[in-house]
Amino acid sequence: MMRQAHKRSKLRTRAVVAAAALLLGGGGTAIVADYASARGARDAGRSTQQSAGQTATAMTISCPDVGDRLRDVPAAAQPDVSRGLSQLDAQVARAYGRLTGAGHGAGGHGGANADADAGAGTDTVLGDLQQQRTETIGRIAGSMRAAGNAGSATDGLTGLSRCTTSEVSTAAADDSSRTLSSRLGDRGMPGGPSRADFADIRNAPAAKRTPATGRAGSTGTFTTVCGRNENGHFNPDNVIVTPGVRNGAHHMHDYVGNKSTDAFSTDASLAAAGTTCTNGDKSTHYWPVLRVLNGKAAPDANAPGGGHDGNMGTILRPASVTLQFRGSPVTKVTAMPRFLRIITGDAKALTNGLANANASWSCTGFENRQLKDKYPICPNGSKVVRTFAFQNCWDGRSTDSANHRTHVAFARADGSCPRGFRAIPQLVQRIAYDVPAGVPFAVDSFPEQLHKPVTDHGDFINVMPDSLMAKAASCINSGRTC
Repeated sequence: MMRQAHKRSKLRTRAVVAAAALLLGGGGTAIVADYASARGARDAGRSTQQSAGQTATAMTISCPDVGDRLRDVPAAAQPDVSRGLSQLDAQVARAYGRLTGAGHGAGGHGGANADADAGAGTDTVLGDLQQQRTETIGRIAGSMRAAGNAGSATDGLTGLSRCTTSEVSTAAADDSSRTLSSRLGDRGMPGGPSRADFADIRNAPAAKRTPATGRAGSTGTFTTVCGRNENGHFNPDNVIVTPGVRNGAHHMHDYVGNKSTDAFSTDASLAAAGTTCTNGDKSTHYWPVLRVLNGKAAPDANAPGGGHDGNMGTILRPASVTLQFRGSPVTKVTAMPRFLRIITGDAKALTNGLANANASWSCTGFENRQLKDKYPICPNGSKVVRTFAFQNCWDGRSTDSANHRTHVAFARADGSCPRGFRAIPQLVQRIAYDVPAGVPFAVDSFPEQLHKPVTDHGDFINVMPDSLMAKAASCINSGRTC
């Protein structure tokens, strides 16, 4: 739970652990772990009321998510918009550095000035950040207008420049994660995760029931086999959200399928590339890597997307990856268009809220139970499982949208699509891992998201040949298993 930070006349000691903060889409929150004692001392201008000095909190700089507010970006403006969103990210990171003295990670956007500004007044830092964001957002809006968008798509963008500070508790809620305390400590790792982020899968709630399939429904499935990233395809790019920007994700992505996917991929380059899939499917599937926090330095400890952006630990290769397309309980499905792009989940759900969150964690043998905001503690011999069930309704027109969400939707509770949308095969990515017993783990994330499990997300670009997608739709609609 967040509460607005407030000033107090009595200052208390803070041990600030800095992490970098370049943020997706120009929004999000820069966070530092903050352990307060009852004794007075200098701080960065903000403090949180705590009991007996035992409560662990994280201080944040929260900014509106500009990328999520975009509705119509002309193709000619896309390069400028991508660069502008990255500049907004860097500005938040520098502001974070000024408040905390953070000079590492995220491209070193703190630097010497960050050390000089450590403990700078919060109002001063936020005022400077607002001015920078106003100028950058103005350039984004100007590029869109120059490219032919003079409509409401740019209205109100400049109103997104103001940021605030707030704090979030990181205290463990119960003792279910006590077995991890030797590695996580009682207050969690600097930058996350904490014991509060783990729960015994046997205590998890039952998975949500799906609607019963009616006579007009489509009950078949189509599975494509693309391996477990045995070829080591990793990068911190995000070609859907920030095309043309290296390290646009600021966390490492794990890829299967298309062998060429990076920040500069185009429809043409993806169609021409090789694939790890066995059936000629050239689609791109990617998600943040999962790391075990075993204290060992990873090969990317000093690299963008890795330690450079606050993501530490050994990357786990999945034990298995299943990519399955499913039908609709109420109607036949329409074949997906080639190059359809879908993002499911929200990499900034900790600070954006749960509207777009779609994380789902479980263990083999217990997948009738799912966790949304906790990592599962699995019984011995059981594997950790991440599942991404993608949006299953399409607007029938667009292969993408300005915020990469509004062209697709989830079916309603009764299984039907919202007005103006039609059912498409639902992609379900299921990734299982052998996690060593007693060792904490976490997904890569933006530093400000504290590696929270609720920020997990998956990405997909359909590059199936049209004939293969038609076969998939036929299998699903005819009730076959293919």
